[in-house]
Amino acid sequence: MTGTVAPWLATLTPAEHSIIVYSLSVAGLALFAFFAKSWVSRNEVTTRYRGSVYAGMTITGIAFLSYLLLVVEFAIGYHQRGGMWVPDANAELSWAPRYFDWTVTVPLLIVEFLAVATIVGGAARRLRAVGIAAAFLMISTGFIGGVVVDSGQSLVALGVWGGISGIFMVLLYVLIIYVMVKVGRDLAGTAAAASLRNAGILLLVTWFAYPIIFGLQGWGHGGAVTTWMQVILSVADIVAKVGFGVLIHKVATVRSALDVTAGEDTHPESIWISSEKLSGAIVPTTATDAHFLTRARSTADAHVDGR
Repeated sequence: MTGTVAPWLATLTPAEHSIIVYSLSVAGLALFAFFAKSWVSRNEVTTRYRGSVYAGMTITGIAFLSYLLLVVEFAIGYHQRGGMWVPDANAELSWAPRYFDWTVTVPLLIVEFLAVATIVGGAARRLRAVGIAAAFLMISTGFIGGVVVDSGQSLVALGVWGGISGIFMVLLYVLIIYVMVKVGRDLAGTAAAASLRNAGILLLVTWFAYPIIFGLQGWGHGGAVTTWMQVILSVADIVAKVGFGVLIHKVATVRSALDVTAGEDTHPESIWISSEKLSGAIVPTTATDAHFLTRARSTADAHVDGR
């Protein structure tokens, strides 16, 4: 049953075409800027939390390439006719690559989030596996209903596969809230706890934009709605990847400083945030010192994990 018009099939006015090009280009540049910033600042955190930095770099790197493809496909997928921009067969690729991006980057957002949490060992591995699987299934089932079945024009497919995708989304929300509560309890009163809570809330709020846009696809609509859908998704991607990444980097930095100050880890340089010194430089001077710090970190991890 078809009862909708896929957003990439709508004819656009010159103004709508320009707004979409602008939003796609700005989103791509913002993602690349954060990728570059993360690369430069990767050594600001200790090796214990550097996995979060690498996850954030991978997320924004993949998303940048996705937006590069979106811009190219948008440019060749529409042609001018009678003062309007009319889609052709390539126009679908001005939309579908978002799903390719999300299939990889949403699971990595969970990895990035958990990399700075206080959950360690087997519990961390189990939670990470559940989160990655739920994130992958949330996006892939949405892709089936939103693009694959009847080229995204089936109301039944949108409803059924959207509902299945929503189940996995609820599971991810439960996971994120659980981590927020645990970290808030384990690191109560620290800037790390506050920043991780803010990162979790930002993700929970921003992710609401995606099912809303998915639902809008069920309407018969024209260029104006398609334009708003592209703009909202571009903004949501910036917030969910760059804004979230900034907060996670702050958590990693603060936790690095706390570990150095507590003697559980070392860092060759002082750790700063907003021109405020959080810890001084500490470098192990002997193999014995390094062994002691490794044992201290293992003991602290076991204590946090409740073992």
